[in-house]
Amino acid sequence: MTQVLLKGGHVVPGDGSAERPETDVLVDGGVITALAPGLTGAPGTTVIDAAGMIVMPGLVDSHRHVWQAPLRGAGADMTLPDYLATVLGPILTGYTPHDAGLATLLGAAEALDAGITTVFDWSNTTTTETHTDAVRDAYAAAGIRAVVGLVHPDHEAYARRVQRGPATVTAGFAVAGMEYGDHDDTVRSVRLARDMGVTVSMHAAGPAVRALYDAGLLGPHVNLVHLNAITADDAKMLADTAAGVTVTPVVEATMGHGTSAYGRLRDAGARPGVGTDVVVNAPADLFEPMRDTLRTERLRTGTMLPAAAILPAATLDSARAIGLDQLVGTIEVGKRADLVLLNGLPSPSAAAAVTNATPADVHTVIVDGRLVKRDGRLVDLDLAALRHAGRTLAHRVLREASMVA
Repeated sequence: MTQVLLKGGHVVPGDGSAERPETDVLVDGGVITALAPGLTGAPGTTVIDAAGMIVMPGLVDSHRHVWQAPLRGAGADMTLPDYLATVLGPILTGYTPHDAGLATLLGAAEALDAGITTVFDWSNTTTTETHTDAVRDAYAAAGIRAVVGLVHPDHEAYARRVQRGPATVTAGFAVAGMEYGDHDDTVRSVRLARDMGVTVSMHAAGPAVRALYDAGLLGPHVNLVHLNAITADDAKMLADTAAGVTVTPVVEATMGHGTSAYGRLRDAGARPGVGTDVVVNAPADLFEPMRDTLRTERLRTGTMLPAAAILPAATLDSARAIGLDQLVGTIEVGKRADLVLLNGLPSPSAAAAVTNATPADVHTVIVDGRLVKRDGRLVDLDLAALRHAGRTLAHRVLREASMVA
């Protein structure tokens, strides 16, 4: 793996610490090895002029159902019951292993195009060995960093299948949880995740927090998603146990889950990450969830919360929520080189990235030291062709589900 040198960019570390204008970033062997002005690389180093650009950590999407990428926009007016009855009903069961692979590759490509370098994929399609292998192989081909949240109950065996892929593709568990599934099954899954050192994710409104706490199971290995009904006391439990939490504010508002828990969680000392969740009725990027969170917090508190304060929710805090904060989420020496360059903002800053950036501003994306997007175009993936194939898939499964004629 050759060195990559980013010259003269406006470095945003991603953890809320001081920004570093006109600073170089050197990447070697997939790792950030130096951060200072005036750096030089070895012969053969790939040099990218980042002057005038924001250099920031790759965005971390800590909750996304990636397999739904072909269905983008198909459920603009879906309620949660509609979604459960159709998308998680006949549409999901209509996915073949090939469909699962194609949809995952499309979703990964759209994520990379939007500057997302890591996803926790709550992969409802991992119901068979062949589906799971197809998902794993799609991530390997895409070059994104992914945690595959496995729904098959034989978590240990399926995790071993995922581990046959590259180091950037790892396994996690995706379980119904105590609010939507069986209590004893949840306990077994959470204990296994803790023993294996992987993240177990579950959807929750709020009551699951106390149930997990009473069972002695809350901790950094647990990722709870949504929590729209969370109480202040339960939010404090999450903070005290360092449990991972993710909010998906755009989908939560669009589908009527309730007001985002972001502010209540932050008030209690927790550090929620953000996710896109489902693209049937939400954008495939993290810029809009960040802006939604900023608007909501300014209205909730009646203060001008600094826009830059929201960025860690899509970088370090999201990485922490899924157990990857020691690898990614910040720009610092020793971290894996997952980096994004944003162009087109005349006053580059973390605040500008939150309030103004869009996927169209994503100039360069690096995952584990490898260039996957450069000069505004994906390097190895044909997004237009993937979207064309995805439309064909979508038309078929929507027709089979009687959602289109």
